[in-house]
Amino acid sequence: MANLFDCFFVLFGKGEVFVNGKTFPLGQCTTEILDLDDEVLVELDRRIENLMPAVKILLQEKTDSAARSAQERLCAVWDLIFSFPVYRDLNMDIWTANNLFPLLLSDPEKWAEVQEVGTEGHAMFQKLMEGLEYFPESLRTFRGQVTGMLELYFEPLARRSADTYAEAFAQYYGEMKSVEGIFGQGPFEQSFPTENQFVPMVHSAEKGKVILAEQAQFSYLTHFLYTDFYRGLMEGNAPRRCHNCGTYFLLTAGYNTCYCNNLAPGETARTCRKVGAHRKEAQERVTATPVQKEYAKAYNRLKARKQRGKITVNEWNTAVVKAQDFKDQAEHGELSDEELRRQLAAL
Repeated sequence: MANLFDCFFVLFGKGEVFVNGKTFPLGQCTTEILDLDDEVLVELDRRIENLMPAVKILLQEKTDSAARSAQERLCAVWDLIFSFPVYRDLNMDIWTANNLFPLLLSDPEKWAEVQEVGTEGHAMFQKLMEGLEYFPESLRTFRGQVTGMLELYFEPLARRSADTYAEAFAQYYGEMKSVEGIFGQGPFEQSFPTENQFVPMVHSAEKGKVILAEQAQFSYLTHFLYTDFYRGLMEGNAPRRCHNCGTYFLLTAGYNTCYCNNLAPGETARTCRKVGAHRKEAQERVTATPVQKEYAKAYNRLKARKQRGKITVNEWNTAVVKAQDFKDQAEHGELSDEELRRQLAAL
């Protein structure tokens, strides 16, 4: 099935989305859009601004040369848009997109309809041009809303799950509803029109497995992205900004880390996750209290004994629980530093 810029199809399964047969966990497409370089959108602005005057000239002159000029500029826009996440994986009707204006001009009936206000052809042409003109800003709006939500409401979460995401979104939603209309904008809503049908399909990654999928048609990329983002939250998936390199990565259900698994900046082998773990450990050593330092020494001693086979796993677990109890007592002033050392040494 060929897709268009303003009319494309994806399939949703259980916890995943299928884009032209390629499988993504829910939230992954959103994550990739959040990681787009701002300069890419600036360049897209420039190409679209270069296109629009040529389209006006085409509508006025109605010549082959004007159609070729406008098409050349439109192709430059498509080259960038079709390299974006989602579009780059869809089966796009590239030939029609790259020949749109000459094709319209060569068909007198279609060309007349494009120019006649009130016709379906005119409405479709206007929708395409307006969609292109607003496209970069729509992505900026989406990225701004989602990053703001993630940084202010999701980043402080101690646990990561569908339930905690729902609580964080409820807080965000309530606060947004409380200020709607204050700045002259309409009511705050998170609803996006789609056309849906349910179909059987063979799973693209699991050979021979048939699943029930939801086929959804979208007219705007951002409508798909909001759907992908919110469905991901319902599954316990959410984008998070890496605390080391600053790029976004997808946290999947039940997993909680603040570092991505990409190669860390300035490193040749270590990932951000490995670099971050060492950095966190070093920072904790610097900021640790005397009680925490004594506990860490006892913990490492017990761990070494377990690894050498001197104590069993059950003995290790029991000793660690006792060490934690001693640490808690010392932090509440119930044990002196000397008594803490004596109790930990006896384990």
